[in-house]
Amino acid sequence: MQLSLCLSKPAQHLKNPIMAASGSGSIMWFRKGLRIHDNPALEYASKGSDFVYPVFVIDPHYMEPDPKAFSPGSRLAGLNRIRFLLESLVDLDTSLKKLGSRLLILKGEPGQVLIRCLKEWGVKKLCFEYDTDPYYQALDIRVKEYASAAGIEVFSPVSHTLFNPADIIQRNGGKPPLTYQSFLKLAGQPSWASSPLLTSISSLPPVGDVGSCEISEVPTVKDLGYGDIEQEWIPFRGGESEALKRLKESISDKEWVANFEKPKGNPSAFVKPATTVLSPYLKFGCLSSRYFYQCLQDVYKNVQKHTSPPVSLAGQLLWRDFFYTVAFGTPNFDRMEGNKLCKQIPWNDDDELLAAWREARTGYPWIDAIMVQLRKWGWMHHLARHSVACFLTRGDLFLHWERGRDVFERLLIDSDWAINNGNWLWLSCSSFFYQYNRIYSPISFGKKYDPNGDYIRHFLPVLKDMPKEYIYEPWTAPPGIQRKAKCIIGRDYPKPVVYHDSASKECKRKLAEAYALNQKLNGQLSQEDLDNLRRKLEQDEDLEPKIRRQRQKVGHRT
Repeated sequence: MQLSLCLSKPAQHLKNPIMAASGSGSIMWFRKGLRIHDNPALEYASKGSDFVYPVFVIDPHYMEPDPKAFSPGSRLAGLNRIRFLLESLVDLDTSLKKLGSRLLILKGEPGQVLIRCLKEWGVKKLCFEYDTDPYYQALDIRVKEYASAAGIEVFSPVSHTLFNPADIIQRNGGKPPLTYQSFLKLAGQPSWASSPLLTSISSLPPVGDVGSCEISEVPTVKDLGYGDIEQEWIPFRGGESEALKRLKESISDKEWVANFEKPKGNPSAFVKPATTVLSPYLKFGCLSSRYFYQCLQDVYKNVQKHTSPPVSLAGQLLWRDFFYTVAFGTPNFDRMEGNKLCKQIPWNDDDELLAAWREARTGYPWIDAIMVQLRKWGWMHHLARHSVACFLTRGDLFLHWERGRDVFERLLIDSDWAINNGNWLWLSCSSFFYQYNRIYSPISFGKKYDPNGDYIRHFLPVLKDMPKEYIYEPWTAPPGIQRKAKCIIGRDYPKPVVYHDSASKECKRKLAEAYALNQKLNGQLSQEDLDNLRRKLEQDEDLEPKIRRQRQKVGHRT
């Protein structure tokens, strides 16, 4: 399938694309869906309209600097994701200008800003891509209510996902399917899959008169109040142009696409990542998941054999839809309390351990290198994510998955509300996956892919001269080796915050007891039940060393 965005000769009014409005107009409200190709809302906004106002609202709750946050950024988003979004907006604005339009940037609370625009511009249509996130669901109700009362047509198509989550839930009797296989059975083939998607637009109606509304260009990070923050070099640039370029490169290797098999892949590959790295572009809608799906189907038709869901590349897009559907149909999906899908577990609450994990100070180089990559790049391989999420929760530290989710939500450029929460529920064995005895070792797992420790040496240069025999467990290196490597453990690089063998054993014991209580009480644990279980687990933990010492004495006598 060829993509030809027909950015043909610019319209005559390109230099000044804001025109006096006298006919019918539409607002195209961009939020995600930051693209021209396969954008049904944009297509509908331009149909029969004399003027189209392409709008993006800079939302303070998402963009405003928060000096109290643990890393540069706003209250909700780290600077890497904000930068990626701004790059995507610049790219969208460039594409719109080539079509005789431009992106109108407004600032403020989006609901208030949109309602003011609807009043001032006298448009007949409001178009925007449907969004299942709770924040946008609440926002859209307000805007739709105003538009409806004012006699303005609202068109909000589902184009961020392959399927409409509400349709899948309806087919399942009003409840979301809770397994991937049941989701696939209900979903079937997407209704649009065999029809060509609109991937080319030759021009757009001009922008109408904006009246007194304050319009600006896409701001820079500095414009938003972040000052002269020195930013790391990041190999991922935002925008539809970059998304389509990456897609083209990925699908050009038909053999790689046909044989792609998740969860395989090398999590330590960083010069050339072992995946498409299209997730941030899907998150912001710079790339249409529907177009990606059709491109994959074209490849599959032209190869002798290929992998299938759940492990294939198309299967990954279906996983995305599965999590969107479950999240949309589950109240309190983003927390343990009040979430009927989530096992109630008395996780530990330890700010120091959380900070050590977040700040790459666990003493486990494999874990710390991943957390450095996360902070610097805003992205890491899915198996690397699995490793650090398991370590924080059920593997070693037994800390609440919500705390880890918050860190990922802030730092990942591809952080997606439904998928991020779904994966943390999965990896903490709180929902979807319950084999808590299967743990990612913070030592042997990375070593399997990268025995020389090149990934660790790159992201933790303090360990670059550590011999490969000790790179995954530097605390075991003799003092002379540490001195030679110019890395004294406990001074230049931390000692382990826990010892994996004993910590993972403790985690398994605690989860076994929590699971048993959840089963006994049918998942209906009160806060008092959780507090009582936590006390019991702490008492058992205190007793464990005494019992072990007594056994050792008995063993010595016999």
